[in-house]
Amino acid sequence: MTDATAPTPPLASAAAALPGSATATGALPRLRIALIAHDGKKDEMVMLATEFAGFLGGCELVATGTTGTRLTAEVGLTVERMLSGPHGGDLQIGARLAVGLIDAVVFLRDPMTPQPHEPDINALVRACDVHNVACATNVTSSRLMLRSLQVLGTGGGRE
Repeated sequence: MTDATAPTPPLASAAAALPGSATATGALPRLRIALIAHDGKKDEMVMLATEFAGFLGGCELVATGTTGTRLTAEVGLTVERMLSGPHGGDLQIGARLAVGLIDAVVFLRDPMTPQPHEPDINALVRACDVHNVACATNVTSSRLMLRSLQVLGTGGGRE
């Protein structure tokens, strides 16, 4: 038995728009990607975003506070900024994810540094699992996920 109120898996609509598929308006849907990085991983996030700037520029991006500021200033991406992670930004992104407004998450976590908001971090990763949303938590898995989405052509921007 399925829950009639359960949202469609986030990438289902985007994955349906493989090359050659389009929406009723003829445009490919724009992926909604959340970008989050702990302090010790922000430089890596900037490098990753620079590497995929052409693709990410065609997506709707949301990020936690400082990460979003750096991505806008250093990479030139348009990013909707939430609060910083310790002030509830991870929870804000998790709430959007839970109602189907986030399609994929790049969350560069620092496993070597204790985080004061660890319960929020765990809640966000759990929400990804519950709602079947792709979540990459290190640079290698992030590259694989972003490259796959780029190849599928679901982000609107192409390099």
